[in-house]
Amino acid sequence: MSANNDILITGASGFLGKVINNYFRSNLNYQTVTIGRNGSVDIIYDIADTNATIDLPEGINIVVHAAGKAHSVPKTEKEIQEFIDVNFIGTKNLCANFNKLITLPKYFVFISTVAVYGVDKGEMITESHPLNGNTPYAISKIKAEEYLTAWAISNNVTLTILRLPLVAGHDAPGNLGAMINGIKKGRYLSIGKADARKSVIWVDDVAKIISLIAPVGGTYNITDGRHPTFKELETVIANRLQKKNPLKVPAFLAAIFGLVGDVLGKRAPINTNKLRKITSTLTFDDQKLHNAVDWTPLSVVEKLSQTL
Repeated sequence: MSANNDILITGASGFLGKVINNYFRSNLNYQTVTIGRNGSVDIIYDIADTNATIDLPEGINIVVHAAGKAHSVPKTEKEIQEFIDVNFIGTKNLCANFNKLITLPKYFVFISTVAVYGVDKGEMITESHPLNGNTPYAISKIKAEEYLTAWAISNNVTLTILRLPLVAGHDAPGNLGAMINGIKKGRYLSIGKADARKSVIWVDDVAKIISLIAPVGGTYNITDGRHPTFKELETVIANRLQKKNPLKVPAFLAAIFGLVGDVLGKRAPINTNKLRKITSTLTFDDQKLHNAVDWTPLSVVEKLSQTL
């Protein structure tokens, strides 16, 4: 793709959307059109609001759909429905607005998640793994993927689906952000050997891969290829923050805490389910992406040692 083509970015006021917008403007000299519910964006629009109207500009070459609801555990039926409303219904609303244009975008990039696989542990899981995700977040993303696949085929739009693992970067939300804040405040505990590996990706690499993979299309896992252990992440974060390494909790004691958490319910910071996720290796294979385009992702551990 050549520079100066228009790119439309949803969720542009969010963590990932801001990085994508800055990358295309600063590094590729693209003219970007940004959409968000608030903040410094070109178009204020709540994609989940079916009654809201929006005038999209003609001539959009590529869409990056980064808007979405994540990083929360729903406690009520209303909160569960919000995942469907934003991630699935919101995607349908967005496409309905594109259908009003004289010319549809050539390329559509959807920011999805490895949560669609519905696994808590496993090694080098590929894109062919069944979509067994059963959380509201995973279900909403699966529905959006399925809808976009049909929409793109019927409208001759090249669709790329990027399934993201833990995303690292300055002020990153989610589990990695929680780890960083916990270590910063001295409230993080390292459990057992902390040797479980997790797939991660540096946020800038998500932005960089879009311009390369959008014309190709397809569904891809994306990782930094290193899959660091919890111990590696804990150590590099503590060193960068000039904090002591987190206090270690023996695995048997953590298991007791988990059982107590099961009894206490939602009030507890840990339970056996959360403990299993923390202590289990979960990695994803991104060889398919490397076969499609030539790129070298940054090491998250190395980047964390330089900046947080």
